Amino acid sequence: MTFTSTKTLADLVRADFPILHQEVNGKPLVYLDNAATSQKPLQVLNTLRDYYEKYNANVHRGAHILSAQATDAYEGARDKVAKFINATSRQEIVYTRNASEAINLVAYSWGMNNLQPGDEIILSVMEHHSNIVPWQFVAQKTGAVLKFVELTPEQTFDFEQFKTLISAKTKLVSVVHVSNTLGCINPVKEIAAIAHRYGAKFLMDACQSVPHMHIDVQDIDCDWLVASGHKMCAPTGIGFLYGKLELLESMPPFFGGGEMIAEVYLDHSTYAELPHKFEAGTPAIGEAIALGAAIDYLTSIGMDKIHAYEAELTAYLFQQLAQIPQIQIYGPKPNAKGEGRAALASFTVTDIHANDLSTLLDQEGVAIRSGHHCTQPLHRYLNVAGTARASLYFYNTREEIDIFIKALKETIDFFAGIFA
Repeated sequence: MTFTSTKTLADLVRADFPILHQEVNGKPLVYLDNAATSQKPLQVLNTLRDYYEKYNANVHRGAHILSAQATDAYEGARDKVAKFINATSRQEIVYTRNASEAINLVAYSWGMNNLQPGDEIILSVMEHHSNIVPWQFVAQKTGAVLKFVELTPEQTFDFEQFKTLISAKTKLVSVVHVSNTLGCINPVKEIAAIAHRYGAKFLMDACQSVPHMHIDVQDIDCDWLVASGHKMCAPTGIGFLYGKLELLESMPPFFGGGEMIAEVYLDHSTYAELPHKFEAGTPAIGEAIALGAAIDYLTSIGMDKIHAYEAELTAYLFQQLAQIPQIQIYGPKPNAKGEGRAALASFTVTDIHANDLSTLLDQEGVAIRSGHHCTQPLHRYLNVAGTARASLYFYNTREEIDIFIKALKETIDFFAGIFA
């Protein structure tokens, strides 16, 4: 779908996001930090408020009407998640606090019980810390070995090197779908196929892809997928783990306590059926229900429309950044239509620290991210201390990109004047 300059997708949805209409330092807010967290539409905020105002109760445990309403909405949201990523069963969707908890669940429940000394885990140098640190814990405890796929000259996943790393010793491949720093889109379907050819499992970190494009777990054939709600218009504190049914059935519980049990005796316990055996204690009920509302909202727009519009924004962003010679952008370049990478740009500016850049842009009302974006190993690999990152979502506009570029140029000129 192509949008004209007079009527874009952002024009149709911006009224749903009150925060986008406020001012910062007396200037209109330009929010370009969507890879860190997205803003929430009124439909999601109202759903969260309705739960606490109208049917606040614990789920699964009560016979009264409020508990029944809460349980229906909570479990209904699970159905929405399953449909959104095309899971084969609602039992394959486990609520977690975030993607980090989902990866830890797999690491401790599956990794600690299935990996032995000499077994190999393949990651990549571009992974978020959440997809490195848990596997370091597992490797230290089990004697498994970590291997890392490096980058091509275009700063993408080196698929050819991956094919040389994988072997009969490989038991797990765990790779990000879309890099939150490089913006590259990794060939996850092909990675999954090769992993399975060697008898390995494949975990896909979809935090930066589920909010921006259509994801089909059956087509990709991943064994697990993790995602965070707060990056896809839902509240913080809610995420989910998808896992193939037979795999989740074989995994022991990660947390113990209420809700995840069938029967408890003084000397032993039996566990609830999937997915509840992984969901100990009172869950984030309102947040899960609001995640369902966020999925309704994204679905009503259409993920294909969101992806197409973001591609247009990406092409325009890179065209404008290319006019600034002091900038170095990391990751692959988009094609003329903005395809081939995510709608974000991580960059450095000659002789200007990323934090200083971000601070001055904030004074102009422009919110970007600076630092290592929880990818310290990647930044060491690139030999940069940190980068600035502008990341877009479907509610951003070309006009906001123009404001960002203008403020960026003025900031660069300001520092040039200081050091002249």
